[in-house]
Amino acid sequence: MPYFNIVAQTSENTVVTEYKQDKRRSVNYQSEAELENEFISMLCEQGYEHLHIHTEKDLIANLRKKLEELNSYSFSDAEWDDFFKNAVANPNEHIAEKTRTIQEDNVKNLKRDNGETKNITLIDKKNIHNNSLQVINQYVVGTENGAKHDNRYDVTVLVNGLPLVHIELKRRGVAIREAFNQINRYQRDSFWAGCGLYEYIQIFVISNGTNTKYYSNSTRQNAEKEHKKRGESKTKTGNSFEFTCSWADANNRVIHDLIDFTKTFFAKHTILNILTRYCVFTSENMLMVMRPYQITATERILNRIEIANNYKKYGSIAGGGYIWHTTGSGKTLTSFKTARLASKLPYIDKVLFVVDRKDLDYQTMKEYDRFEKGAANSNTSTAVLKRQLEDANAHIIITTIQKLATFIKKNPCHEVYTKHIVIIFDECHRSQFGDMHTAIVKNFKKYHLFGFTGTPIFSVNSDSSKNPKFCTTEQTFGDNLHSYTIVDAINDKNVLPFRVDYIKTMEAEEEITDEMVWDINREKVMMAPERIRIVTKYILEHFDQKTYRGDKTYMYNTLTNIAKVASAKRDEVEEIKQKQRISGFNSIFAVSSVPMAKLYYQEFKKQMAADPTKKLRVATIFSYGANEEEPEGILDEENPEDTSALDKPSRDFLEEAIKDYNEMFHTNYDTSSDKFQNYYKDVSLRMKNKELDILIVVNMFLTGFDATTLNTLWVDKNLKMHGLIQAFSRTNRILNSIKAFGNVVCFRNLQKRVDSAISLFGDKDAGGIVLMKSFKDYYYGYKSVDGKQMPGYVNMMEDLNTRFPLSKPQIIGEQKQKNFISLFGAILRTRNILLSFDDFKGKELISERDLQDYLGRYQDLRDEWKCKSQESTDITDDVVFEIELIRQIEINIDYILMLVKKYHDTHGKDKEVLITINKAIDASPELRSKKQLIKNFIAGINDVDDVMNEWHEYVAEQRNNDLNAIIKEEKLKPEDTRRFMENAFRDGEIKTAGTDIDKLMPPISRFGGGGRAEKKQGVIDKLKIFFEKYFGIGGSSAFTEPEH
Repeated sequence: MPYFNIVAQTSENTVVTEYKQDKRRSVNYQSEAELENEFISMLCEQGYEHLHIHTEKDLIANLRKKLEELNSYSFSDAEWDDFFKNAVANPNEHIAEKTRTIQEDNVKNLKRDNGETKNITLIDKKNIHNNSLQVINQYVVGTENGAKHDNRYDVTVLVNGLPLVHIELKRRGVAIREAFNQINRYQRDSFWAGCGLYEYIQIFVISNGTNTKYYSNSTRQNAEKEHKKRGESKTKTGNSFEFTCSWADANNRVIHDLIDFTKTFFAKHTILNILTRYCVFTSENMLMVMRPYQITATERILNRIEIANNYKKYGSIAGGGYIWHTTGSGKTLTSFKTARLASKLPYIDKVLFVVDRKDLDYQTMKEYDRFEKGAANSNTSTAVLKRQLEDANAHIIITTIQKLATFIKKNPCHEVYTKHIVIIFDECHRSQFGDMHTAIVKNFKKYHLFGFTGTPIFSVNSDSSKNPKFCTTEQTFGDNLHSYTIVDAINDKNVLPFRVDYIKTMEAEEEITDEMVWDINREKVMMAPERIRIVTKYILEHFDQKTYRGDKTYMYNTLTNIAKVASAKRDEVEEIKQKQRISGFNSIFAVSSVPMAKLYYQEFKKQMAADPTKKLRVATIFSYGANEEEPEGILDEENPEDTSALDKPSRDFLEEAIKDYNEMFHTNYDTSSDKFQNYYKDVSLRMKNKELDILIVVNMFLTGFDATTLNTLWVDKNLKMHGLIQAFSRTNRILNSIKAFGNVVCFRNLQKRVDSAISLFGDKDAGGIVLMKSFKDYYYGYKSVDGKQMPGYVNMMEDLNTRFPLSKPQIIGEQKQKNFISLFGAILRTRNILLSFDDFKGKELISERDLQDYLGRYQDLRDEWKCKSQESTDITDDVVFEIELIRQIEINIDYILMLVKKYHDTHGKDKEVLITINKAIDASPELRSKKQLIKNFIAGINDVDDVMNEWHEYVAEQRNNDLNAIIKEEKLKPEDTRRFMENAFRDGEIKTAGTDIDKLMPPISRFGGGGRAEKKQGVIDKLKIFFEKYFGIGGSSAFTEPEH
């Protein structure tokens, strides 16, 4: 029951509560120009002014006029000229600086002719309706403005004359991705041209009439960084497009159609609110545009504070509420924005953000600092917390429940209790909120209490025995202000779905239901040595298949100084990261008790010692003997700072396991308080770095721990309700296209519990969306939620063999090539999912050799289309290559050398091996640029004992010769060039930004002072080709001066 009965409410919510689709629909064919005109006329109906501006001169004149109107001031020509050149279109400022101007520095100084200074506002953030909105279309930027090509832009929205939102349209029926690709080309070729006003664009919108999406100006930058991270060229893969977002109403119903999108997203108050309030420009210079559910949650909390303040309802449950946003949906950003905006309300003295564990306190502080350096204050002790509560300038404070509880206990009559305070609890489903809640209500007088949770407590899953008064989230915090469930998040592709396997371990295994209580006898059976042995054997046998270890690789930014970071006090040591190619993912094994963890750990050691090919890096961590499951399914929180609650046998076992860990990673931890805290941090960092393969836990790490490299959870524990969803959610963070879902392998029959948890925290029909389909569905095809028939792997393979048989030497015709690319991409994606099913073995329907042949064709087409795309600007728009997915079937240099050895062992008689080598090279994106090098090596190989060693020597020699040739040809500085390349090989990329490359160049006089930029570009191109040829294939890591 809501606490307020609002009679009339403003319609100025940024996100419309419930959108009813516009019935206007054009039945006739609509060209791109007609779609554009319809869009512009709708904007005009909504109060935008349509201008016929097509040149930069007119754009600048209009900007001057609009800024004069906004600031009620007329510039003299000299003043405008100076202000424009320095404050608005400074040639030294680009996207990042211009974004900072709009987001943080929107008032600039004007030096007037009489020597006085005056503030000039570029965008009014206090009263958004003072800003003027105009729309222009078919604006032209040509080569005369310095652009690489002549470009004509579709539609741009001007705010006070500045282009802040750009819209690219394609006619209905054309892939929306084409509009995305078009914007990428503009960003590359012309947005920076002329005075660079188009670098002010904050948000891009793309639409084909039927589907419409938006994204921030950093998205393209982000995508390019991702490509570089993976060591790829900028050929567009599926990944960059994944950064785009859909708009929705407050009920999370997506608004696709351009007509509906225009009426909601482009409503004046909505677009201006998004631009002025709901963007975050991070300390890493990335612009984040909040998603509709994050904006709705933030506004509903702010509205509740305001209404409760007006009605004097603070200090009671009516003044607060809770936000139910599923795990992984970006709660930290929402809470940050909420805290930031709430702290700016004139009557609010402080905002407290309370987390439930010390490590989350540190994690949240790091995130908040990323959003805005210095916006929040965190504390290492209750004494520091007390100082901050007394400091009028500390507006946002992050702390833990424990520290807040201690503060309240030690300071019964503190003046802070009379201040007007907003308290936000993270993960507010925790049981310890009962006591904390009582203490807050008793001491604070003017508070608003808000909770964020991914798994609320409802009456069905509550444990009223602890405190019958506060047993559900609603009873503790008040109204549910907004919900965004796991189903919404999977639909929006913000998190991945799960794939759950149930593995039978006993003959008469019973199904575990929610009603069943913990039973010591049943647990004894579960710990029978034979059962522990077969479960361990299953994990070791299936580890590579579930985590793709040794099968799929990708570039990842790894932390190189873990032990230092783990042992240092907060922020004392800087994190040093390095890009590295890593293979597959890692996993957590959740078991029901410490004795069970001990049995499993010992069994893993035993089986791995017996079969070294199954060697994995296994560790364990726990801090007390938690075993009996909590009635409401909430996982009991283990303390990462203290092992004093452990009995002697458990502590001795933990000491042994930490000793093994110390040997593995050359560290020095034990179970004493300080060192155990550092062990906890070290384990956490190594899990995120994928340095551990399996971490055996009881409860620890099953809540609040985020590692994108983790994709599998092994379960031998009776999880249910919250605990189940929280634990499963460790696996479904989005990382890249290889990670298609979170894997969960249950060694107990938890199906009924999984179903009831999903229907409680999603909705009754959630199962189909939250859980992946079965093997049969992917293999033979299935009907999607909207009744569409989805082809299975069998159909696609049949299609491939019929339409593109290998017996035909090539695929002729553009359309056929596009069809092949699309079909083979779909096959690669489906194989990616099928590979983790045991049933797929032996049912691949294609031999390794044929698969390599098809991959070779796919690569050929990619290279061919890449060349075409450099000549023409739009041929690759709707061709998406799954480069990352090809990498799964990695044909690496070790594989090739194994074949070379085989060829060498038959004294070069087995010509079949040569064919296999050629096909393997053609099938690998990484090895194609190294083809000639490998061929020359094979041709020149004589009687040698060690092919591997011979190869490394050959690579080192060839690499030196090639680099010397470039140094000589381009007259580069030898030592600087070698050092530069050594760094490039270490970092996995050539850094062309900065001055490093200039240090290699010969003195300017050598080529008459002209053409330096062309010369530099020529050098960069040659070094890139050299890098492509030699990177990742062995040889010495040093580029030393060759002996003369």
